[in-house]
Amino acid sequence: MGPLGRFGTIAAVGGIGGGLASWASLALAESVEGLSVPWQLGFQKSVTPNMTDIVWLHDDILMPIITAITLFVLALLIWVIVRYNERANPVPSKTTHNTTIELVWTIVPIIILGVIAVPSFKVLTEQRTIPEAGLTIKVVGHQWYWSYEYPDLDGISFDSIMLEDDELQPGQHRLLEVDNRVVVPVNTTVRLILTASDVIHAWAIPAFGVKIDTVPGRLNEAWFRAEKTGTYYGQCSELCGVRHAFMPIAVDVVSPQEWEAWQVKAKQEFSAVPKNTTLRRLALTTE
Repeated sequence: MGPLGRFGTIAAVGGIGGGLASWASLALAESVEGLSVPWQLGFQKSVTPNMTDIVWLHDDILMPIITAITLFVLALLIWVIVRYNERANPVPSKTTHNTTIELVWTIVPIIILGVIAVPSFKVLTEQRTIPEAGLTIKVVGHQWYWSYEYPDLDGISFDSIMLEDDELQPGQHRLLEVDNRVVVPVNTTVRLILTASDVIHAWAIPAFGVKIDTVPGRLNEAWFRAEKTGTYYGQCSELCGVRHAFMPIAVDVVSPQEWEAWQVKAKQEFSAVPKNTTLRRLALTTE
């Protein structure tokens, strides 16, 4: 019991430290939008209602409960180590059952799970209830790049492929930049229709609170409404093959004026698949 108690104490202290660090770290992520930074702890800054709900559930519901449980377990471990070590308790008790304790450790976890379940179901319901959308985008995952189509905009469609190291411009982010970014207007509900052409991928943008699988032969749905302009990055979050780590997602959230200008440009640029994109796509699919 002694060695196990000591290891348990160390684990409990580590859990407390992790919880406090997660709370304190929110300030570290405040200065950067849509991008993780070195030594960052906690979530990226929220820019959608769904992500705001996720942060609320984590910070205001889960973390206090987890911290209270960790402190309680730590106190029990310390009490057991001090009270029931061999020197303090040379003749151990032979009690094998305690009805009161068994009822408590059955009923209390059920209550805790109920407290967690109610708000989590609310957040999940809001995520999975697709509101009336101002824009629809079809997303297709491939090994190893993404394709996007705007059915509402005369079928604008393009591939989005990661930029290699020798293609990056100063200030661009390695493993996150793509040749063609998704563009959406700010404060607009965007409905995503997602599928895949080969294996399961997952389209995920941390700042949006969106992470959903793209499954061959099946359509999935998700939505987001970005409330602040900027560029937001994500990556495929499902192990999908040897180049899984090299199919990033980049979304530009733009003002209404920029959105109108982009539509005009996109209808000209993506009326036919650019030659360089075709060659790069063929190179990816033959690796």
